[in-house]
Amino acid sequence: MNSSFRPIAFFDFDGTLVHGDSFFPFLGFLAGWHKLIGCFVTTILSLAWKKIASPDDPALDDPRSYIKKRLLDILVAGRSMGELPAVLDQMRLWIQWNPLIKQALLDHHTKGHHVVVASGGLDLYLGRLLKDMPVDAVICTQIGTEGGTITGQMTNGNCVRQRKAELVAEYIRQHGPFGESWGYGNLPHDLPMLELLKHRIVV
Repeated sequence: MNSSFRPIAFFDFDGTLVHGDSFFPFLGFLAGWHKLIGCFVTTILSLAWKKIASPDDPALDDPRSYIKKRLLDILVAGRSMGELPAVLDQMRLWIQWNPLIKQALLDHHTKGHHVVVASGGLDLYLGRLLKDMPVDAVICTQIGTEGGTITGQMTNGNCVRQRKAELVAEYIRQHGPFGESWGYGNLPHDLPMLELLKHRIVV
């Protein structure tokens, strides 16, 4: 990369910019914690049974994505977009920023760097949680909607691990070239993304 081009910094969200995971609190606030727990247990049991019955099923190669898809299908699909504002109010109370990484993001912005959040979290809430942060773009798991109803479908795949790295690489190709590059994430999930970038900060 030519150093004369604008630098870019990518930040993971869950476990990096904030403490904890945002997906399960979102589901809990949206559908209720008892329903989430029950659904999660039955999903784990379903996954275990499918692995025994169909060990070669490629759909089971990524258990985390299988669980995420099933929870979205059961707890999110069919709900109205009108339910989200109340959920987001609760999530704003839940969120706990990592002060060191948040400051790093602000420092990159102050220096004029291009700042991107790349997360497996959902577009249903991430943009709103980041609305007061100086972020140029958000790469995340996008969920389909139809006429104000949430379909629950991950329209760009599950934006984690290798899929996140693919979307980050695509973003760089489409919006670059950039100069120096930074990546902030946690291991092992963000390793594929971090390997694309020059300066790698593991949280």
